[in-house]
Amino acid sequence: MTTASGGAAPPPRRTDARLNRDRLVAVAREVFAASGPGASLNEIARRAGVGPGTLYRHFPNRQALLAAVLTDRVEALCARAGELVAAPSLPADEALARWAAAFLEHARAQQGIGGALLLEGSDYVGVDCHRLIVDAAGDVLGHAQGRGSARADLTAGELVQLLTGVALSTVHSEDSRQADRLLSLTLDGVHAGPRGARGPG
Repeated sequence: MTTASGGAAPPPRRTDARLNRDRLVAVAREVFAASGPGASLNEIARRAGVGPGTLYRHFPNRQALLAAVLTDRVEALCARAGELVAAPSLPADEALARWAAAFLEHARAQQGIGGALLLEGSDYVGVDCHRLIVDAAGDVLGHAQGRGSARADLTAGELVQLLTGVALSTVHSEDSRQADRLLSLTLDGVHAGPRGARGPG
């Protein structure tokens, strides 16, 4: 097939394949969150409305699918930071609080996936997830620091450590209020600080 200019037309885009892949990742997120990283891959394929063969064409093994789910979650969390910082009517401290809550939800939801990848090894995670998260934390924290609503001596890495601590200490708690309280106390510390530790007012 040629174009009007006489050149070769590009091959048709495999939109169906892309949609299948996206649907598999979305379903896998839900199934892994509910049943853990050892959940049935055949069940994921069934819920996505495709056959096992289609799943394995996109993801040759469990590690590949786990890595895709983890990367998808991290990218969504990082995109959320950008959305919050760019929201014109949202105060900087509220943007930071909402992203911290999103981080907590992310960390609790992906509990087990990261561990499974570390234990069994994986060559399928093509991005530095930790670096992406620290960069996103730096965006929301820097936004708050620039408006004087967060202590200036806190680093993005420290913020991630604090939030990770809340997530790890409450992941098995049946009382969601405990996580909310610890997050609130953590944010109080982020917004407080010694005299001179806040950003410019």
